[in-house]
Amino acid sequence: MAQHHHHHHHKEVQGRNLLLTILLNILITAAQVVGGIISGSLALLSDALHNFSDVLSLVISYVANRLGRKEASSNRTFGYKRAEIIAAFVNSASLLVVAILLIKEAVERFLEPETVGSGIVISLSLLGIAANGFSVWLLRSTAKGNMNMRSAYLHLFTDMLASVAVLVGGILMYFFGWYWIDPLLTVLIGLYLIYMGYDLLRSSTRVLMLFTPDSIKVKEIVAAISSLESIKNVHHVHIWQLNEDEVHLEAHIDFKKDIRLSEFDAILLQIEDKVYHEFGINHVNIQPEFGKCDSKQIIVQD
Repeated sequence: MAQHHHHHHHKEVQGRNLLLTILLNILITAAQVVGGIISGSLALLSDALHNFSDVLSLVISYVANRLGRKEASSNRTFGYKRAEIIAAFVNSASLLVVAILLIKEAVERFLEPETVGSGIVISLSLLGIAANGFSVWLLRSTAKGNMNMRSAYLHLFTDMLASVAVLVGGILMYFFGWYWIDPLLTVLIGLYLIYMGYDLLRSSTRVLMLFTPDSIKVKEIVAAISSLESIKNVHHVHIWQLNEDEVHLEAHIDFKKDIRLSEFDAILLQIEDKVYHEFGINHVNIQPEFGKCDSKQIIVQD
């Protein structure tokens, strides 16, 4: 119960930090849109677009964080544990879309370069670095163990890098008049977003598709369970991740003898202990069998 309370408190801290970063990003976006229009800087406007996508992604993360705290019920037996994975999927997909839009705009600007008001670009990029830097620091500690928080953190971290790139571009334009640097930086920001977003999109897709986690080898688990003396065969295996805290194993186990229920309970405890300590699986559902005529293949198409 204490662990549940700690987990709930952790979620509340995450939610509060997310809310603060949402407000900060709304402020930055508004300032950059105005500044980008006045100065004519595409890098600043692209950074504002990126920031606006961040506001949306942070709102999604915040809503998912709130939903994730809700208890399970009779018609939602898993509760909303998948909400944060969906948020991570939506956010990583939006990162890729924003990146492609930025690169398209930058290529058009390369073909028709424009003069940029570098003074405004420099001052607003400094604001972006300060606000995003603070947001990144707020979410840093919670980003490692939670896909949803990592997607929010990635949006903000790439924002901070984008603001640094815009600052460098502003300085080069101010002193040397290199206006081509503006679209070049936009392309680099876009490519970096694609690189960062793809990995998270892949991870969240794997969880949503109920794929076996990368770190788990099904044949190794089957061999480990089969090593118990009373077990004849392990088949019909399903392993999936519900969210980042829960990995589920479901299997049919054929026993050598027609054992009592109390004996099965003792063996089940051994199986749970083995798969938890060796493979990190914390939810086990076993169907015991003796002499049943069904497919004995490890993986069966249902």
